[in-house]
Amino acid sequence: MHHLAAHPNIVPIRGVYEDWDNIHVVMDLCTGGQLLDKVVARGHYTEKDAAEVIQTVIKVVAHCHDMGVIHRDLKPENFLYADNGKHGQLMAIDFGLSIFFKEGEVFHRSVGTPFYMAPEVLHRHYGKEADMWSCGIILYILLSGVPPFYGESVWQIQDAILHEDLDLDSDPWPRISSDAKDIVKRLLHRCPMERASAKEILSHKWMKETGNGCGEPLTNPVLGRLREFATMNKLKKDARRIIAMHMPKEEIEGMRQMFCQLDSDCNGTVTFDELRQGLKKKGASIPEAELHHLMNDINLDGDGVLHYEDFLAATVCLSNLHNGARLMAAFEHFDTDGCGYITRDHLFEAIDQCGNVDQNIDQILSEVDRDHDGRIDYKDFCRMMVGGQED
Repeated sequence: MHHLAAHPNIVPIRGVYEDWDNIHVVMDLCTGGQLLDKVVARGHYTEKDAAEVIQTVIKVVAHCHDMGVIHRDLKPENFLYADNGKHGQLMAIDFGLSIFFKEGEVFHRSVGTPFYMAPEVLHRHYGKEADMWSCGIILYILLSGVPPFYGESVWQIQDAILHEDLDLDSDPWPRISSDAKDIVKRLLHRCPMERASAKEILSHKWMKETGNGCGEPLTNPVLGRLREFATMNKLKKDARRIIAMHMPKEEIEGMRQMFCQLDSDCNGTVTFDELRQGLKKKGASIPEAELHHLMNDINLDGDGVLHYEDFLAATVCLSNLHNGARLMAAFEHFDTDGCGYITRDHLFEAIDQCGNVDQNIDQILSEVDRDHDGRIDYKDFCRMMVGGQED
């Protein structure tokens, strides 16, 4: 959950606490009830409403897969509304069965909820495509009000999943558009290699024309974070690296695994070719010239390769930067004499001695020093790091 944080439709985790008897996971409170309750109350959804809901579900899945995670228990019970408002945000919860994966990796443990399990999960030989099957089951239920494969026992449900034909003829399917049925069929294809991906579904004609902006292209979150980091000034980059390297292991474990996947020769660094190939496997295409610029802007040591510290500083989710202790620790790293400010001399010590360092310092002071007194106080520093939230 730390690894997947910052997505608007994944419930944020605020902390984990342990006593003698229990582990307490603290998350944002969602008061709007389960998606399943809404389906039961309505019977079934209109195509427009179903498209808007499944858009959110599939965008969550796309984010998980881009970040190297399979959810493995997608179902309407695991989506809650943040509140009871008409436009309440739909939030994914319950990552208890989720798992990190490498592209092409095969899993053999059969887990999940019977109605939503893909055929290959029952065969104990599956990958990320199993999540897309679950999305197909959810969409089928949204449009018809019933699951496509039913049984009185787990064994009957499993037999139906493996052998029964998909019913798109009974009521209300004759009244449902051919485009909607096409999406259902593409998601519920029994062969995982023939099943549609999240990005393919979001670009489908039905999603574009029926939903609310469903066809907008998705940006790979890792590539997006690399691009954002590349535009930051040197002080902010260094501060992010300091904070990231001192974050608890559980908050950065996902990014560590992603770095190890990119580092194909396991030598502790990621080269240009390794980064290009790694992004390509995730479906993130980027012109080589831009990637060269990114490498140069992200590599804080100037040696032409990405070290783990570089990658972590650029990609880790720092949504919990509001933590005053972490911000203060980073500020004090630069305020070496404890004067309460980051001065021009402090910046000179911190910035690599290459290029026109005086010009770099002047630019940083111009960007960060709000009262133009030639030094950066703690409030200035916090505004730079978290967009004005310094408490």
